[in-house]
Amino acid sequence: MEHIYGPVFQDPAARYPKVFMNASPVLPKFRQQLVLSVLMLCSVLIWLENTVLSTALETLADPDRGLGADPGRLQWATGAYTLAFATLMFTAGALGDRFGHRTVFSGGLVVFAGSSLWAAYAGDADQLIAARAAMGVGSALITPAMMAILMWTFTGPARAAAIGVFSTSAGVGMAVGPVLAGFLLDHFWWGSVFLVNVPVAAAALVGLAVLVPNFRSPVPRTLDPAGMLLSVSGLSVLTYGLIRAGQVAVWSRTDVWAPIVAGLVLLAVFVLVELRVEVPGFDPRLFARRAFGGGNAALGLLLFGVAAITFSNAFYLQGALGFSPMKAGLANIPTALGALVGAPLASRLVRRLPLRVVTVPALTVAALSMGGYAFLGLQTPLVLIEILLLLQGLSVGMVIGPVTAALISDLPLEQAGAGSAVTNTVRQTGSVMGIAVGGTIMSIVYRRAMEPSLEGVPGPVREQARVSAEQARHVAATTHRPALARAADDAFVHALHVAAGWVAAIALLGAVVLLITLPAGGKERGPAPEPDQEGARGSGARSAV
Repeated sequence: MEHIYGPVFQDPAARYPKVFMNASPVLPKFRQQLVLSVLMLCSVLIWLENTVLSTALETLADPDRGLGADPGRLQWATGAYTLAFATLMFTAGALGDRFGHRTVFSGGLVVFAGSSLWAAYAGDADQLIAARAAMGVGSALITPAMMAILMWTFTGPARAAAIGVFSTSAGVGMAVGPVLAGFLLDHFWWGSVFLVNVPVAAAALVGLAVLVPNFRSPVPRTLDPAGMLLSVSGLSVLTYGLIRAGQVAVWSRTDVWAPIVAGLVLLAVFVLVELRVEVPGFDPRLFARRAFGGGNAALGLLLFGVAAITFSNAFYLQGALGFSPMKAGLANIPTALGALVGAPLASRLVRRLPLRVVTVPALTVAALSMGGYAFLGLQTPLVLIEILLLLQGLSVGMVIGPVTAALISDLPLEQAGAGSAVTNTVRQTGSVMGIAVGGTIMSIVYRRAMEPSLEGVPGPVREQARVSAEQARHVAATTHRPALARAADDAFVHALHVAAGWVAAIALLGAVVLLITLPAGGKERGPAPEPDQEGARGSGARSAV
């Protein structure tokens, strides 16, 4: 989910610099602080939602305590949210410009609250996937409006101070989310992790109505329905094909290769259409700028790794190690703490050193920390896991903020809006692909590793155990087959090791891209980057403020 220092950071100020330079605060200072409080409440709400789902994945996979969801459906439950968010962000910003940011913000909160209620009482995994996609729509409507309202409310030094305060909401959400989810799952049913969103959204709606004017930009952007339709359909079909590949034994099946090919074709058409639009929501021409194209590619590869390893980590802690949801939530706190330290540390370093010198080593360490999961096992001491998570959060936090700030600040002001949309879409697309590909690798390797242990096992038991380690543990308990549960744990750990190697290699490719495309020397001349804690979604959570 996109953080404030990504695509909407310079919207609307970047697109209308004269309007903002000449503007003076129109709200009393006390009211400005109240507006900031409402925005922070909404930011924490979205971050909570991003972090709680990873803690709930193991429970959702359980046939008794959850929905008995298989890995493919859990991939969709996680990815549907990010997919909707990724493809609707630039459209949502244009809607705010046209109809007023408070109007769009309020609509987003209504959609988010309603879909959270739907998710809480979903009767099966398919309903949960649909509800999560609707929640992604709500978040996409909320996020650009949230930042636009902040930019319109504050000016001059007060704006910088407000952004600094606002950024703390991400850290709060990331740290509190897993623990809150663990508490709710230990004491209530799984739907409580979604139901908690409803009263918070209701309070935010009241605050918006009472405190926030309906700001709108003086020059509304045009909508891009063709681009939105092509991007949503292309990414959805491609993701379906990748996830389906992990559910079947033969990739030559039409329902595997046809969606993958169709998705790639639709995305190619999307790029061609955007190249012909006068004011595109997603401008592919920006990739012609070497640093911008390379930086975005590196961020996409990094977020690919973060999403993939996060998905695996949720099942490792609660499934293979048997942690309770609360213990798993507490175990993930070092990732958020690492990002909270890494982001401001990188902000200070890039004032003195070239961006490449700071971010290439950090991204390399991030990739190696993901590869470190290949050395985890069923008997790994918790302290070693915590060190790995802390290192991951620290290194990822040192990459995302500085690179994103440099990419946007390097663009001409008139291209900042389009550049922001590109950056957001690439980052979220990386997350969606990471969930799809990482989960698919896990499923394929687990199934192959499990086959020798299923010889002689009755047909129904064999089929259920083949689906996932969670299903295998459940059927092993109900049929009193402890050896089957041990075999499932071993197969899962083997799959984790293989997936970690692939994920690390892909993330390491991002470091290579940065090394090649970023300038070699000289300090960055753009504004000093602000902290960005999105990377802490990586092992503690799941694309946004």
